[in-house]
Amino acid sequence: MTQPAPFLSDNAAPVHPQVWEAMRAADHADNPYDGDALSAQLDERFSDLFGRPCAAEWIATGTAANCLALATMCQPHGGVVCHEEAHIEVDEGGAPGFYLHGAKLMLAGGEGAKLTPDSIAALIDPIRDDVHQVQAHAIAITQASEYGLTYSADELSELSEFAKGRGLGLHMDGARFANAAANAGGSAQEAARAASGPVDSLAFGFIKNGGMGAEAVVLFDPEQASLVKYRRKRAGHLQCKGRYLAAQILAMLDGDLWLANARHANTAAAEIAGACGDRLMYPVEANELFVRLSGAEREALRAQNFAFYDWGADAARFVTAWSTRQEDASTLAKAIAGL
Repeated sequence: MTQPAPFLSDNAAPVHPQVWEAMRAADHADNPYDGDALSAQLDERFSDLFGRPCAAEWIATGTAANCLALATMCQPHGGVVCHEEAHIEVDEGGAPGFYLHGAKLMLAGGEGAKLTPDSIAALIDPIRDDVHQVQAHAIAITQASEYGLTYSADELSELSEFAKGRGLGLHMDGARFANAAANAGGSAQEAARAASGPVDSLAFGFIKNGGMGAEAVVLFDPEQASLVKYRRKRAGHLQCKGRYLAAQILAMLDGDLWLANARHANTAAAEIAGACGDRLMYPVEANELFVRLSGAEREALRAQNFAFYDWGADAARFVTAWSTRQEDASTLAKAIAGL
């Protein structure tokens, strides 16, 4: 039976060959946990990437990466402002409450799952400054957003200024950070505005982009790294052979493989978007497409051997990946155009 053309999720993509090779190269004796030679390189490599001192810790999942970072800036009696459709609210099974020991997610609105200073202010300004109401301690944004939209450098600067003015930490869920950076012209600094310090922490995603099982928690206040180290151990995420996680991350950073992979995925998404016209629910700024399709149209595409998720009653989501074949993207574009 012919395998369906995969547009379900970039989580379903295979591991990049260079990542496998790096893990094989790391397959020798070294110090356990994060005391190995590869893990020791992460701080310097990410500092070079972002153009300022930072600390980076490997972690096996995006869920844990987000939660461990947020735990450094939110006390159990506080709250984290996020979009009502943020991944940490909708798709992480209550993990933020677990890792943050009961801290509350405070839900704001915004087009395309993006937050603005105004939408955050509308949520937190009515909160009384007393012990009877949960006070916001941090803001969490997603780059690219849950609808594939990217925050511009100016938008990030405005959010940073707002957060600092209110004494709030600012965290970035970067599960598809590479795709956002590719959309921003290939600059990690622009995608996080890290050179000037707007983002306090970043969950840098690698698994969706060709990794096997490694993400990075990047802390732009290196002094917070010790907190993450202790919390990572307590949460059961300190792997005894951490060099294999570090090897994956370093392989993706070498030669900007992370960026090349994201550019490939974005290019495939852009080709499909060109065939969608006014069916698109949102502009395509990364590697996700949300397309208005009737039930009959979706079945017609599945009959042509395309795999994707329904998105509500009258839409579908298509996700491209580093491994998306040019012919599959072109064939899907022609199929949508022919509906």
